Amino acid sequence: MEENPTQRPGAGQTRRRGAALEEAILHAAVDELTESGYAGLTMDKVAARAGTNKNAVYRRWPNRLALGIAAYKQLATTVPPPDTGSLRSDVLELLRGANRHWSSPLGAVLRELFAAAGGTSELLAQLQGQSSDAAAAPWLTILGRAVARGEAAPEALHPRVATVAIVLLRNEFVVRGVPTAPDHVLVEIVDEVYLPLVRRRGSPPS
Repeated sequence: MEENPTQRPGAGQTRRRGAALEEAILHAAVDELTESGYAGLTMDKVAARAGTNKNAVYRRWPNRLALGIAAYKQLATTVPPPDTGSLRSDVLELLRGANRHWSSPLGAVLRELFAAAGGTSELLAQLQGQSSDAAAAPWLTILGRAVARGEAAPEALHPRVATVAIVLLRNEFVVRGVPTAPDHVLVEIVDEVYLPLVRRRGSPPS
């Protein structure tokens, strides 16, 4: 049995198993993460809130970090890439949106998860809910549009080039620990690093 044996179902209620129990646990984890952040998330609290036992939680998520990542992914939303007609404006808009998210209460949870994950690529991919190639998709989309407009050479269309701006922004939060990145930092990332790198790709060597 996966339900807490001390919590007997009442009249008209049935024991939850399988997907129903997993959904209840995940919902409880989302509530705990929202209320207390990752630091306050425990398997015991989630089990108690879900009305089950701790073993049922561990059978689905092997540790607190895995459960925290699963809960965060329920809260995160995907935003379509901007299409302003200018590579510079598109990159700035994407960066500003990411900066707002990382500066929000939900972003604080994300920063806690990154810190707990220790920066390993496998766990970073789990946090993003997708492979590294898929995580680069919006950046490759706006860079691909720039190539089509003639703003960049086809050689610039590379995942590492496309995502360098968001990696630098992430470092502001994860490595430097800033609560939010000032807008002039975003502009500097775009004008001093991103655009020069893109323009250099495909240019003949001097």
